[in-house]
Amino acid sequence: MAVITKYFEYGQAEIDYLKSVDETLGAAMTRMGKVERVIIPDLFTALVHAIVGQLISVKAVHTIWERMQLQFGEITPGHIAKQSADDIQRCGITMKKAVCIKHIADLIVEDALKLDELYGLSDAEVIKKLSALNGIGKWTAEMMLINAMERRDVVSWGDIAIRRGMMKLYRLDSITKEEFDRYRKRYSPMGSVASIYLWQISFE
Repeated sequence: MAVITKYFEYGQAEIDYLKSVDETLGAAMTRMGKVERVIIPDLFTALVHAIVGQLISVKAVHTIWERMQLQFGEITPGHIAKQSADDIQRCGITMKKAVCIKHIADLIVEDALKLDELYGLSDAEVIKKLSALNGIGKWTAEMMLINAMERRDVVSWGDIAIRRGMMKLYRLDSITKEEFDRYRKRYSPMGSVASIYLWQISFE
């Protein structure tokens, strides 16, 4: 069964705001039209997807994800907890990632982890709570904030494609954390929508 997905919800208000605060980004947004970002609303499924995506290409993620759905059916805690780390690894990921995915599924099945509690937390608290799990870092947590929870103001320094998109947009040969943060603050509080465009620009 295919994973349920939807598009990140944003509209003209967000687009107009970003155009008003950054002319360069605004011109790119006008040229590109509305860019749709597919997200996974289910938190566990989205977390597994984010772990799979750590430090590998979009194409590789797609291949592994198809394999996992074929192998396990629905990506639910119950289904994944029944697998061994070896079974999960055989889908084409590292053993470290397989162990991490298995561990999180086990915690949820045992009621030791309640992902729904994330909805009541601030972005910083979500990052802190998820980063406390073995194998989850800030980037994975930030991807959850955008790609599952639709939080509005996330621009991830740890995301190579977002950095590359920013460099292409502003015609920079390199970018420092300070420069990155300056742009991130300019986009706020609509950073996630800026991220959607920066991702697209990076792959153009």
